[in-house]
Amino acid sequence: MEEFLEQLNESQRDAVIYNEGPSLVIAGAGSGKTRVLTYKIAWLLKNGISPYNILALTFTNKAAREMKSRIARIVGEDTAKRLWMGTFHSIFSRILRREAEKTGYRSDFTVYDAQDSKNLIKAIIKEKGLDDKTYKPGQIQGRISKVKNALITPDDYTRDKELIEYDNHTSRPRICEIYTTYWNRCKIAGVMDFDDLLLQTYLLFKENREVVERYRNQFRFILVDEYQDTNSVQHEIVRQLAAEHHRVCVVGDDAQSIYSFRGANIGNILDFRKTYPESKLFKLEQNYRSTQTIVNAANSLIHKNKEQIPKTIFSEKPVGDQLSVISAYSDYEEGYIVASRIAEMRMLHSCEYKDFVILYRTNAQSRIFEESLRKLNIPYKIYGGLSFYQRKEIKDIIAYMRVIANPNDEEAFKRIINYPARGIGDTTLNKIISTAGMQGVALWEVLSHPVDYNLNINNGTAKKLEGFRTVMAQFMEAASTQNACDVGRLIVKETGMISELYEDRTPEGLSRVQNVEELINSLQEFVSSRLEEGNEEVKTGDFLAEISLLTDQDTDKDENANRVTMMTIHAAKGLEFKNVFVVGLEEDLFPSELSKHNPKEIEEERRLFYVAITRAEENAILTYSKSRFRNGQSMSCSPSRFLKDIDKEYLRLPTELAFERRDLKPPVYESKSRTEPAFYTNPRKLSRVDNEQSVAANHQNIGDLHVGDTIRHERFGKGKVVALTGENENAKASVEFENFGNKQLLLKFAHFEILKK
Repeated sequence: MEEFLEQLNESQRDAVIYNEGPSLVIAGAGSGKTRVLTYKIAWLLKNGISPYNILALTFTNKAAREMKSRIARIVGEDTAKRLWMGTFHSIFSRILRREAEKTGYRSDFTVYDAQDSKNLIKAIIKEKGLDDKTYKPGQIQGRISKVKNALITPDDYTRDKELIEYDNHTSRPRICEIYTTYWNRCKIAGVMDFDDLLLQTYLLFKENREVVERYRNQFRFILVDEYQDTNSVQHEIVRQLAAEHHRVCVVGDDAQSIYSFRGANIGNILDFRKTYPESKLFKLEQNYRSTQTIVNAANSLIHKNKEQIPKTIFSEKPVGDQLSVISAYSDYEEGYIVASRIAEMRMLHSCEYKDFVILYRTNAQSRIFEESLRKLNIPYKIYGGLSFYQRKEIKDIIAYMRVIANPNDEEAFKRIINYPARGIGDTTLNKIISTAGMQGVALWEVLSHPVDYNLNINNGTAKKLEGFRTVMAQFMEAASTQNACDVGRLIVKETGMISELYEDRTPEGLSRVQNVEELINSLQEFVSSRLEEGNEEVKTGDFLAEISLLTDQDTDKDENANRVTMMTIHAAKGLEFKNVFVVGLEEDLFPSELSKHNPKEIEEERRLFYVAITRAEENAILTYSKSRFRNGQSMSCSPSRFLKDIDKEYLRLPTELAFERRDLKPPVYESKSRTEPAFYTNPRKLSRVDNEQSVAANHQNIGDLHVGDTIRHERFGKGKVVALTGENENAKASVEFENFGNKQLLLKFAHFEILKK
């Protein structure tokens, strides 16, 4: 037996040396999947198979490079570099260029990225005189991508009554026409988009028997990584190539199928043995990453899913600690608790910051954790996404606030003058910039007095500029009397920005809406906390000063920098950390509100939670909040149903869940009706104190509040009243909070309830 096989366990070895027919390798989290794929290819090469006859398909260039590098160390660089190994798109692009004359494309075709594709679709919509509010380029782009991945050409689309009826029902009957034009324009221009690289390969093989047979003969062994993430067209191409010899090995984990929103079809891996009835199944069930407790907890969770290939992952590492479940009174306190726990664990266990990761369901959740880490001077990096205040929709709103506070802010002015679109194009903007430059004045000055500065524009353009100036003047007037939160709500509503975002129901569109809502939460917290502390600096300029440091991004690109990592769970797949915080475990957040009525989607959400837990090597900490700011107001929350899915012996539960674990019934909170987006309305007042009461002479009580009382604050959690001062409108309480220390609260704005006397 080859020496390198001795490094494998029995299950891994069996999977590596079997190459007589189709095989399905179910590789549990942390079970050495990459090693099996690498050694399987090395085994084939060592047994005389030419690298020319092996096709290995991956999902990322990084995975392909890592495997090829490992293979090279076993069989040599010269042999490894001749492998047909790479991503689906890179391999199929190579084939399409070789067979260009059969496809109708030139061999030097170019590839459109997503923005190129969207720009062409936008141009086609405009040329056809269609309303881009009905035919939104981003949505049409998503629709075209979806049908391509379902193997539907424009001709197929035309004949598909169900698709045509759906388009008519959604008042977009000309999507097929746009798709056809887009298809033809790409061909005339000699370009393909990313979806074409797959679909055109499928069509090449389907329509040219001699071509597909040539590649079947060449690729005598086919290996596919992360098979649970394949879509329909990828699955079909593999079937085309393996149709005769059936020597195909797919590796993946159905329990980690979390990309259905990208078109991934879990059925490809679940039904593999139906596609190839003679296939052999290999299960890699030993986890080399996590403690026994983490592995057992993850097993107990994922076993609740019905759609799965049964397996029991085990670990021979130390038993380890139970998974900690932490309850916070608010999302604000959740952020503080997580940051504090990281600081504490780092000191107690001699960890580095890079040993910690904070995983969340949506990008919008990052803001509170960013701010909490900054307050404790803990360095961090956002992985796979932008820092909250650097996201486009957030920067757009902040730009409005910057111009309100300082009309001479040129960059902010240029950003918002035509967003949302108001018909002020680059030509007009360039005229304003040129005039301002010649006259030595600010852009806002030229906009405000176009006649005085001889701005060369027609009457129609002048009206559009006046409309923008009037809107901004309205905002500036509001900012002179209203607080930053009210101004933020006004901007979001009156510009039409939120309406535009709400119309985009793609995952990206929904994420942008969540980010805007989270910004309103940030504004509300800023205003509330300052008012409670008796600080009247709550205007737009004050908020901008507060966040100015938060928008300064660290330019160090060193991936090995010693920082806490923050990312969505989707972005964390394939990674591992010593200590993992999974935050926001509440109903309607995780699982997502959009999935709760669909059993299949709930199962994918549960798989997502499984992925989160199995990133942890030593410690997994799960947190949830009893209340969370949503749409600018505090909403009560229930613990996620997924906490119930984990066997209690593997959890260290907070008291409230320990008592109610059987049914996981959360505490009952006041229900809130939501008839319209909450940032159109004023925040509710939660004070439990009659602020009109005078302070008693001995300053021991104000109304029902006494020194020594325990209160629960909306953001700061539990605290003890240690002093009462002032009278009437100026009455204040000094409260020692469990997690936040001493806070001075101006009672007329305080949001709390009295727990005990």
